[in-house]
Amino acid sequence: MAVVLPVSACGPDEVPPPVPSPASTTPPPVTTAENPCTREGVSLTAGPVEAALGHRASVVTMVNCGTKSLRVEGYPAVVLLDAARKPMTITIEHGVSYMARDPGPAPHTLEPGQHLLSVLSWSSTVTDGDSAAGSFVTVTPVPGGEARTLPVDTDLGTTGKLTVTAWAPKLLN
Repeated sequence: MAVVLPVSACGPDEVPPPVPSPASTTPPPVTTAENPCTREGVSLTAGPVEAALGHRASVVTMVNCGTKSLRVEGYPAVVLLDAARKPMTITIEHGVSYMARDPGPAPHTLEPGQHLLSVLSWSSTVTDGDSAAGSFVTVTPVPGGEARTLPVDTDLGTTGKLTVTAWAPKLLN
């Protein structure tokens, strides 16, 4: 029994279809009753925790859900909370990590509907001592602004350190 398979090739007039590239930004979340606008007119969400070789990261998205432009510069203020929502004693650093490049602080004008991103990252390395795990982060998007508490499971191991990148319209590759 013989099986005949069709064969095709790209000739000079045939061009293969383009391969779609992944999106370079996270789509903005929808403002809901669980994620209302702050008094400054922004909503905040935390994405899923991504893992790589003992390192972890979650992307925080800030969306202008208000009706006016908002000037944003620098880093969000972040406090890590345990399962009882009590602040944990850890080190918070601004900058680059294994999981994210830091664009550095820059001024942004966030128009209604636009978003900015910041990456929270940590290592789950365990050496000597007690390991730490957080369940929530409190994020204050702008100095003096209204904070929001977001669920983010953080397994800090014994490093006791969380790294935060500056707000940016897209993540750096």
